[in-house]
Amino acid sequence: MEKNKQFNYITYGATVNADLVRVFLKHLVTSSFNQESENRPTPACIWGMHGIGKTELVREFANENGFEFIYIAPAQFEEMGDLVGMPQIKNINDKNSTHFVAPDWVPTKEGPGILLIDDINRADDRILRGIMQLLQNYELVSWTLPKDWMIISTANPDGGDYSVTTMDDAMLTRMVHISMEFDVKTWARWAEKKEIDPRGIAFVLNYPEIVTGQRTTPRSLVQFFQSISTITDLKKSLDLVKIIADGCLDQETSVAFINFINMDLDKLIAPEEILNTPDFKMISGRLKVLIDGKTKRMDILSVILTRLTNNLLYNKGELSNKQFDNLHKFIMLPFIPNDLRLAMAQDLVNSDRKDLKRLYAIPEIGKLILTKM
Repeated sequence: MEKNKQFNYITYGATVNADLVRVFLKHLVTSSFNQESENRPTPACIWGMHGIGKTELVREFANENGFEFIYIAPAQFEEMGDLVGMPQIKNINDKNSTHFVAPDWVPTKEGPGILLIDDINRADDRILRGIMQLLQNYELVSWTLPKDWMIISTANPDGGDYSVTTMDDAMLTRMVHISMEFDVKTWARWAEKKEIDPRGIAFVLNYPEIVTGQRTTPRSLVQFFQSISTITDLKKSLDLVKIIADGCLDQETSVAFINFINMDLDKLIAPEEILNTPDFKMISGRLKVLIDGKTKRMDILSVILTRLTNNLLYNKGELSNKQFDNLHKFIMLPFIPNDLRLAMAQDLVNSDRKDLKRLYAIPEIGKLILTKM
């Protein structure tokens, strides 16, 4: 059990970012679905604040691995019949008896598959007690989960102002637990992959501290970025942008985003410009003005480095010679500190992309990496 010092919330298991939650899930399902034993795997529970993407992570994990996926939200169950099924009278061998018909959401074919019990501790106590048998035996009175299915649940932290039902030790010990927290670089990689508005990605990378509010969450930010994605010039539509921001986010976040626009930080140089420019001197000149003025803007440099790194990691196409040359020139810009240069180079050469391993051939980069190994 772990208490969040800021909010006094209680969570369980190691606190990690979304990438490590995926590693955790991959291990559980791989070891469970590949074993010959008839024993069912221990269900998992992912704890975390609202809106950080727990549900979407499990859904994407199932889709990426080709698993069947069933979603239920027991907070919406009003009767036990929503969980166990409804009674039905059947005549068997001239004798009437009561049987239960399973709910229509119950899977009927073998897996591999994942049953997601979303916001498990938002169910009322009566439903929660009914779920205990499902967690323990993968079955209820009327039905059994087919072979090669795993139960994963999500939960909001206990304590604080969340409207949740406290789970006792008998419930908690039926699951293996992990807590997911927001990590800006992990989120930015996901956002690049999902083609979230690049101005939004740049904003979050500039203001990572704002993603801890009551209404400002990764989920509400994505909703906001989608709402403004069709607005080409944000500064010209500032009043409209402010209205949308106030409708989605905390006031502090809304103010920060307006300041972000007024400072023209939404117009930072995009990764595609750096890689595809026919004349890198133009890009280096713009970068120098942005970053290497009277005040060193390492915050802006960090955003540009992160976005370029993520773009390269998720770009399926191989770099052309010209693009690699531009990358070479960028990474060797004199105003990039060696610690940031090293971090970027390590992320790129450690990826699965063979074309990025050519960075080792740059003497300065190869030497920098080797001396830090």
